[in-house]
Amino acid sequence: MLPAFKQSELYTEEDYYNLPEEVRTELIGGRFYDLAAPGRIHQKILGDLYAGIHEYIHSREGDCEVYPAPFAVRLSEDGKTVVEPDISVICDPGKLTDRGCDGAPDWIIEIVSPGSRGHDYVRKLNLYLDAGVREYWIVDPAKEQIFVYHLTEPGIEADAYTFRDKVKAGIYEDLWIDFSEISFS
Repeated sequence: MLPAFKQSELYTEEDYYNLPEEVRTELIGGRFYDLAAPGRIHQKILGDLYAGIHEYIHSREGDCEVYPAPFAVRLSEDGKTVVEPDISVICDPGKLTDRGCDGAPDWIIEIVSPGSRGHDYVRKLNLYLDAGVREYWIVDPAKEQIFVYHLTEPGIEADAYTFRDKVKAGIYEDLWIDFSEISFS
């Protein structure tokens, strides 16, 4: 049986890590947010993006590592925020633990599902900015758009692309992802 979360209570990362494996949720600011099971198109995009990024890093014997969801990312020292980005790229091996990532990944990609639109566009954008994520991509299959946020001081730089464009990963000099090569059928 899945647990019922009381939104009047604040939870901790230990509560998160003690959940059954089949429970899909994120802990943000001490509150649980349920994650819907991803659809086929979501998983197709995730697989293609992960494969391309993994191949790029592997072929260059790079120091960064890429992880697809589910992969726990502990973003705050207060123990009240653990998220599961669709794709996380971590370039500091000191952040990797047996549980996942302890600290901000360098690059996060979220693929929007119908139920996660506000969560990805607003809540997570602000969360990732505050945590120190360098680059955040929102891939929106319904809009056929990619929003790229460079989260640097003093603020945010944002660019928008379509599924016909090649998009450059800002944390690398020569990694481009050609969205026209991803099959969405």
